[in-house]
Amino acid sequence: MSNYKALDCVTHQTLKVRNQYGKEFGDNINQVLVFPTEFESLHREYPIFFRHSATAGYYAVCILGFDKSENLFLDNTHWAARYIPAMSMRGPFALQLITNTSDQHTMADPIVMVDIDDARISSEIGEPVFKTHGGYTPYFEQIMQAMQRIHVGSHSAGDFFAMLTKFDLIEPVEIAVNLGQMGTCSMANLFTISRERLAALGAEELHELNGLGLLEHCFAVVSSAGNIAHLVNMKMHSSHSPKL
Repeated sequence: MSNYKALDCVTHQTLKVRNQYGKEFGDNINQVLVFPTEFESLHREYPIFFRHSATAGYYAVCILGFDKSENLFLDNTHWAARYIPAMSMRGPFALQLITNTSDQHTMADPIVMVDIDDARISSEIGEPVFKTHGGYTPYFEQIMQAMQRIHVGSHSAGDFFAMLTKFDLIEPVEIAVNLGQMGTCSMANLFTISRERLAALGAEELHELNGLGLLEHCFAVVSSAGNIAHLVNMKMHSSHSPKL
């Protein structure tokens, strides 16, 4: 069970984090929640698709493997990719919004939380969070950037999907791949951006999407589908195949 505490430079001065990935840290997943703020980096490595739930509406995921509990990017304790999705990179840290009221103004300020019971947390081995004489280490600056992408992305995702819905750009899709002697694999209940409808948008519609900074996100999602072939190649050359 998680045990989050507010990160404090005095209390947690000697805090270290094992900067590793693996099954014991919950990284054995075949898809992870992602945000528009990282599509530009994600689309070079992973297929990006959408899912839908009655409560959350549409949300984006990137595909990491074909079987349940299969992350093809895990290489022992290393994540073998040029970019790691922010939700995975943040490790045992999270941002929590704290509401502050002063001078009749109410603001929600994010504070850094750390799960002190996480298996990666240590006082002896790993990457330090704080420098000896104050301030964050370069390692933790990267973690902060990942959490910022999550924070900003979670707020912008609603507008992104609202515009996709407005222009009727979302369509269902099913992944079906041939894995040779391993048989076939399919993934259902996924959605993507329709290439046909995107190409048919008028000048004013394209201008509106571009003006909101969303057009590049659309192109990133569409082009990311080509990474399915990369995943198939990784699967075919992997030395193990997790089963459903």
